Amino acid sequence: PPLAQLAWRRSFAVTMKQTGASSRRKSRKAHFTADSSSRRKIMSTSLSKELQAKYNVRSIPVRKDDEVMVVRGIYKNREGKVTACYRGKYVINVERITRDKANGAQVNVGLQPSNCIITKLKLDKDRKAILDRKDRSNTGSVEGTSLAGVD
Repeated sequence: PPLAQLAWRRSFAVTMKQTGASSRRKSRKAHFTADSSSRRKIMSTSLSKELQAKYNVRSIPVRKDDEVMVVRGIYKNREGKVTACYRGKYVINVERITRDKANGAQVNVGLQPSNCIITKLKLDKDRKAILDRKDRSNTGSVEGTSLAGVD
């Protein structure tokens, strides 16, 4: 491709992140050419009502070893641990949700994260930091300093 076209492709991703297109065509291009870190955020999943009450957070990007429950589709009400997050296909694999191939082999079924809710989080220090940052009960405070009364 010509040099100008390459430069446009490089700048396209930056432009899309900054503005967010309302055009169907540009939104689809941004979605299907998104890099892995953007795909992680797109593959977010709602937390269960108990976890929402506990952490004051509605959703979080799903990761391996989280426990999820399927709430839509033919696998509705099935629970299991996430065995893989396949960002290239925007799907997650959940243990015990498989299907049989014609030759008898079992394969994992890819589920969209939006059709699941997280029932148990795999917590490490980074995940705790994300939950603390997203906690809606302490909005308006930055690093322990309250912004109440500041104009």
